[in-house]
Amino acid sequence: MTRKLGIAVIGLGPASLPHSKSLVDLADRAQTLWAVSRTPDRAKAYSQQFPFPTTTDLDAVLADPAVDAAIVLTPPSSHLDVSARCLEAGKHVLVEKPLELTSERGQRLVDAARRSGKVLGVTLQHRVRPASLRLRAALQSGELGAVQAAALSVPWWRPQSYYDEPGRGTLARDGGGVLLTQAIHSLDLFRSLVGVSRVVAAQSRTTALHRMETEDYVSALLETENGAPATLMATTAAYPGYPERIEITGTKGHASLIGGRLSLAFLDGGEEVVEAEGSTGSGANIMDFPHDAHRAIIADFLDAIEQGRDPVVTGEEALASQRLVDDILAAACS
Repeated sequence: MTRKLGIAVIGLGPASLPHSKSLVDLADRAQTLWAVSRTPDRAKAYSQQFPFPTTTDLDAVLADPAVDAAIVLTPPSSHLDVSARCLEAGKHVLVEKPLELTSERGQRLVDAARRSGKVLGVTLQHRVRPASLRLRAALQSGELGAVQAAALSVPWWRPQSYYDEPGRGTLARDGGGVLLTQAIHSLDLFRSLVGVSRVVAAQSRTTALHRMETEDYVSALLETENGAPATLMATTAAYPGYPERIEITGTKGHASLIGGRLSLAFLDGGEEVVEAEGSTGSGANIMDFPHDAHRAIIADFLDAIEQGRDPVVTGEEALASQRLVDDILAAACS
């Protein structure tokens, strides 16, 4: 039998929940050796939920030769520093979205991974949901024909109490607002499906519903990679929060991806539906979603390590989506 890969989870905030549930499910493939937090109280609380050893000593974890890979779940402002330390210690890295606070820092992380020769994956798990995979296959096979128009809508909600937490919605901690922190999953999926060749125009603002440094509403006119028109709207001010939506019109049919549910309607009369696995965290409860997609992204990361290949979402791919965020916000300021 192949040796189980040794895993360290670094950062035990809310993002650790779906990852840790996934690691419990994947115990036949990976052994979670350490769960690391700077805060003893958080490590103690975590140990009451999951059967993994906890520590506050990151240096000791990185020195442990049994640790093959790290799942980095610290705040975005620390992704480069923590991930670079892991890579330098010879560990593969799966880092939570976004890649980093800025594209420049994201590029430095990608470069560090390239120099190390280790696998760098990014948790943009919407790519691996069953409905997303089916939609990608329909586009790649030509079942939908040539893309004629596309639209992305992310009408989410976050209460002010969410942004009252230290660092939430700030450039220093999160790097951005709704585009980089909430809509990045859908934007990354959208970009990977139809491509975005140009930002035609954009608007960005902070609505009266929130007190925060960064934006909670963005709209944009885009062009897909084949020149078709596309639109984007993303907000965290749409109470009580609704599923994100991708619409793609092709010469042979139409696709509607709402949350994790896909409807395909073909001009020849054919129809197909892929049902959703559950909610997507669009409302006040940010963890209101199943961990199936996280389990799939971690399983793919393990496969990439074992097979010596790229993961489904590479650092370069995540960086391309972050640069699209930059382009949209730059257009909104012009």
